[in-house]
Amino acid sequence: MDLQLKNKTALVTGSTAGIGYAIAKSLANEGAVVYVNGRSQAKVDNVAQKLIAETGNQNIKGVAADFSDKQQIDNLLQQLPEVDILVNNVGIFEPKPFAEIADEDWLKFFEVNVLSGVRLSRVYFDKMLKKNWGRIIFISSESGIQIPEEMIHYGVTKTAQIAVARGLAELTKHSGVTVNTVLPGPTLSEGVGDFVKALADGQNKTTEQIEEEFFIHMRGTSLIKRFITPDEIANAVTYLASPLAAATNGATVRADGGVIKSAF
Repeated sequence: MDLQLKNKTALVTGSTAGIGYAIAKSLANEGAVVYVNGRSQAKVDNVAQKLIAETGNQNIKGVAADFSDKQQIDNLLQQLPEVDILVNNVGIFEPKPFAEIADEDWLKFFEVNVLSGVRLSRVYFDKMLKKNWGRIIFISSESGIQIPEEMIHYGVTKTAQIAVARGLAELTKHSGVTVNTVLPGPTLSEGVGDFVKALADGQNKTTEQIEEEFFIHMRGTSLIKRFITPDEIANAVTYLASPLAAATNGATVRADGGVIKSAF
C-alpha cells in the first residue's frame, strides 16, 4: 500500500534507537525526507548513514538537540523551521519509589517528556495550519492511562501528552492537520532488552523466563503476553502520519498489546 508520504518532511525526536529509530526507518521506507534526532551530532549523523544504507532513501539527515536544554531546541528550530510531520517521541523514564522522587526529578521529566513536544508544536503547528496539511503525533504510553506505581512521575507526563495532543486537535477544525497520540505497551527497545538480559543473568534464568514472569506479575492484563517490537509501534505511527489517516484526529491510538483493560 502506498501511504503517500513521498517527499513529506518528518522530524522524529529521540530517534537514534528503539521506537524512534523504527519510526524514522518506516517513514524513510515510504519515501519521506526524515530528520533523525539525538543529543550528539556525531551520533545522529552515524544513524542517518545507517538508515540510508538500510532503506536506500538518500533524504535522511541528522539534527542534534538535548531536549532538557531550551537553547538547543531553539537551535534545532532554526535549522529546521518547518516540517510536514512531527513525531514527538523523545522521552525518559526511571523506576523510582514515589517518596524518593524529588522536585528536580518531576521538573526534569516534565521538561523532556512534555515541554519538548509543546515547544516544537508551538512553532510547527501554525505553519501546518497555513499549509492546510500536517501531522503531529505524540508517542505517549499505556502508562499514561494505567499509571505505574513504580514510576508515577513518568506516568503523569504521559497523561499530560495525551491532554496536549487532544487540546491541539481541537484547534485543527476545518483543516487538513491532525494531532494524535499513540500509546505503546511494553516494548522491547534496546534499553529494555539490556535490562531483561541483566535480570536473566542475575537470576540465572533465560530471557524468555523473565519475559513470562513480567507479563504475569507486572503487566498481567496484556493480551499478547509478550513484548511489542519497535517496528509494530512504527507501523501504527506511519499510518497516522499519512494522508490515508485523515479521518483520525484527536485520538489516542493504542498499540499496547491489550494491556489497557478497556474496549474504549
